[in-house]
Amino acid sequence: MSNIDPRALRNAFGTFMTGVTVVTTHDPDGNPIGFTANSFTSVSLEPPLVLVCLANSSRNYAAFEQADGFAVNVLAEDQKDVSNTFARPVEDRFSVVQWQKGPQGSPVFDGVSAWFDCSMHKRVEAGDHLILIGQVEAFETSPAPGLGYARGAYVTAAAEAEALTQGAKLIVSALIEHEGKVLLMGNDLGKLTLPETRVGKEGASAALARLIAETGVEAEPGFIYSVFEDEAREHQHISFLCQSAGGTPAKGTFTQLSQTTLMDIADAAVCTMLERFANESRIGNFGVYYGNQTTGQVRPVGTGSTRA
Repeated sequence: MSNIDPRALRNAFGTFMTGVTVVTTHDPDGNPIGFTANSFTSVSLEPPLVLVCLANSSRNYAAFEQADGFAVNVLAEDQKDVSNTFARPVEDRFSVVQWQKGPQGSPVFDGVSAWFDCSMHKRVEAGDHLILIGQVEAFETSPAPGLGYARGAYVTAAAEAEALTQGAKLIVSALIEHEGKVLLMGNDLGKLTLPETRVGKEGASAALARLIAETGVEAEPGFIYSVFEDEAREHQHISFLCQSAGGTPAKGTFTQLSQTTLMDIADAAVCTMLERFANESRIGNFGVYYGNQTTGQVRPVGTGSTRA
């Protein structure tokens, strides 16, 4: 029987953008091995199962096919060099990372967005790939945003924000979550708001970093959660979903998103966004909203395909 808390695991899966990962284990001689992939998927919460895919042509195939477990390391934005190293036929791949054995025994990396240490649950041959299904025995997450990969290039929250906001009159807000609660602040009318700021010549990334620093909590800029045109105020609003490691806010309070709390949100569009966040948090399946303050569409945050 697993000791993993399904709710905690669901939050771990849902609150970072699944992107580039390094899957690791040990070969029969005890040497650490691994490969870069961006096909990491949650299969089940009870029991807690995940899957990754490995090409039959991989030089790591035999070792993973025999391994009794593996770890999935979700790389952070600043770990492009790690991704590149583990995607190439480099002899000493582990020289570029600080790592240790996880609780289940597979290599887990320092500085990642998250890691999941798994026992081997099942192997499935599927065409030219081997599907590895692991049972999560231990995991750890951090506030660091994950590294994405799309259309042959790396994607980061900072780069995405700058691309979206060229020439726009922009408001940036931070949807900062910690242990199921969201940081909310009061305004002059006694209503609640997210931490937000206007973006000047500094750019969206610098404005978001400044905004987080002003809250006084430990948090990292996460992925874009909502983008909408506020036609009434003639600006574009971008909200980032950010994970907090805790701390006492200098401004505002971490608050549970109850129906009563949502009724006190000052901006109707932000209220709708927070209501969506509360619902998505319960199922661990997040999307990105694009539209205006009244209508738009939610695009799911999905996984990609195997790169190694």
